[in-house]
Amino acid sequence: MLAGRFTVSNTWLMWAFGHYVVDIPATATYTAMSAMGALLRADGATERVVLPGRTEIGHNGSMTRIAIIGGHGKVALKLSPILAAEGHDVTSIIRNPDHQADVAATGATPLVLDVEQASTAEIADALRDHDAVVWSAGAGGGNPQRTYAVDRDAAIRSMDAAGQAGAGRYVMVSYLGSRPDHGVPADDPFFAYAEAKAAADSYLRGTSLDWTILGPGRLTDGPGTGLIDVHPDGSWQSADTSRANVALVAAAALKIPSTTGRRIEFRDGATPIETALEAAA
Repeated sequence: MLAGRFTVSNTWLMWAFGHYVVDIPATATYTAMSAMGALLRADGATERVVLPGRTEIGHNGSMTRIAIIGGHGKVALKLSPILAAEGHDVTSIIRNPDHQADVAATGATPLVLDVEQASTAEIADALRDHDAVVWSAGAGGGNPQRTYAVDRDAAIRSMDAAGQAGAGRYVMVSYLGSRPDHGVPADDPFFAYAEAKAAADSYLRGTSLDWTILGPGRLTDGPGTGLIDVHPDGSWQSADTSRANVALVAAAALKIPSTTGRRIEFRDGATPIETALEAAA
C-alpha cells in the first residue's frame, strides 16, 4: 500500500506519493490505493490507473493467474475486483453454482467446485495453470465436523493440490492468534475453528510452497482504509479488522516477495499496508 494523500482540483483528485503524481477522475470517493494502481472506492467498487514508473502486471512475465478458494466469501468478493483491476486473471472457486453471477460481477471467472468434497487431484485440476492460490474459504462455524472438514482437511488438500498443479505461491487467510497453543478451551464453540486453523497453518509451513499466512483480527464490514498495524498486542476479539483491509493486504502480499515464508498478523491501524508488510517481513 502506498502512502499518499488526496487533493481536489476542479473535477480531479490528485494522488501524490513519493515522486509519483497521478490524476484520477473524481467520480467517487476513494478510500485506498494498492501498489499497482487499484483504487478501492467507498462504494466497494474498484477502478484502475497505471502509475508512472510502474510496470503493469502481466507485461514482465510476472504473476497473472490467481485462484481464490472460497470465492463467494466476504473477503474474496472484495479481493477479486482488486486483483482484476491490477491486471490479474482471477479464478474464484465456489461451491454453489447460484453464486456464479455474483463472482463474475467482480471481474473473476467463477469455477464451481465443492472443495469440502473434492479430492486432491480434483482441486489440482482446478488450480492447474495458475501462478498463485489464496485460501479464503471456511465452514462458517456452528458445526465442528464441517469446520474440521473445510478449514483443516480441505485446506490441506488444497496445499497439496497447489504443489501438484505448479501453483507455487500460496496465501492463507487465517486469524490473529492462530497457533497450536491457541488456549481456546475445548468446550468453547470457537475451539474447533482454532484447532482446524492451527493444523492447516502448521501444515502449510511444512510445504515447499512460497507461503504467506495472514492473521487479521476480528472481521468487520468497515471501510478499506489501506492502513493497518502489524503484530498487534491482545487477542483477535479486540483487534477490529475490516474485510476490505484484509483484501487489500492479501493483494499486497502477493506482490511483495519478502512476505514469503512469513506469518503476518494485523488489525486496522495507522500504517500504509505496503509499508507495514515490508517492515513486518
